[in-house]
Amino acid sequence: MPVTPLSRSTEQRQSLIDGTGVAATGPGHSAIYALPMAAPRKTPPPGEASGEAPAVFQRAVASLRQALEGDPGRPELELEDMPAPQRLAPYSAAIAGAVIKDDDEIAMGRLILLYDPDGRTGWVGPFRLVAYIQAELEPEIASDELIGSVAWSWLLEALEVAGYAGVSGTVTRAVSESFGSKEDDPSSTELELRASWSPAGDDITGHVAAWCEVMCLAAGLPPSGVTALPGGPGN
Repeated sequence: MPVTPLSRSTEQRQSLIDGTGVAATGPGHSAIYALPMAAPRKTPPPGEASGEAPAVFQRAVASLRQALEGDPGRPELELEDMPAPQRLAPYSAAIAGAVIKDDDEIAMGRLILLYDPDGRTGWVGPFRLVAYIQAELEPEIASDELIGSVAWSWLLEALEVAGYAGVSGTVTRAVSESFGSKEDDPSSTELELRASWSPAGDDITGHVAAWCEVMCLAAGLPPSGVTALPGGPGN
C-alpha cells in the first residue's frame, strides 16, 4: 500500500505507547520498563531545550538533533521529531523513524531519551533510552525459530560501538491470519522489539545509529556497508 514518509500519524504512533512510554500489545509486555511517575514538566522538542534544563541534558538533546538532521546513511530510512512522553522523567525527548521501500513502510520505530538528575532504580546513571521497533518479517526470516535471539543480538552488536549498560527488553513475533472475506489475504508475521538501556555518556548520536541499524535489519535490509544480492531480502 503506497504511503507518504512516516505515514502513521502522531496519534497512531502515540497510541502504541502505554503509561511507561513503551509500546505494548498485551498484558505484561511493558512491565519491565515501568518507572515511578515524575512530576510533569513540559519538555521541548529536540534542539529546543528550555533554559531550565540542565546543560548535560541540553548536550544530549543537541546530539539527538545532530543525528536527526544528518545523513541517515540509507535512502530507505526517514527520521522525524515526535512528542516525548511527559511523565516518565523530569526531562525527555523523542524521535520516530520509518524504513520505506518501494513506497511501502516496512518498519517503524521510536527512540525516547529520558533524563533524571537523581537517576532511577535500574538505571546506570541519569540517562535512559527506551526503544521500540516494529517490522513485517520476510517469510524466510519469519520461519526462523531463533529470530528473537537473533534480533536481540542485532541490538547488542549495534550498541557495542556507542557504549551502554543495564540493557533489558523483549522481542515478540506475532502472526496475523485472515478469515472470512479476507481469507485470500496472505498471512503476515511482525516482529516487535522493546528495549531500554543506559548510555555511557551524554552523546546520543551512536545510540540513534544503533537503533536505526536494528530497524533496518528487522526490515530485511542488509547490514550497513553490505550490498544486498538481487532478489534477496529487502529487494
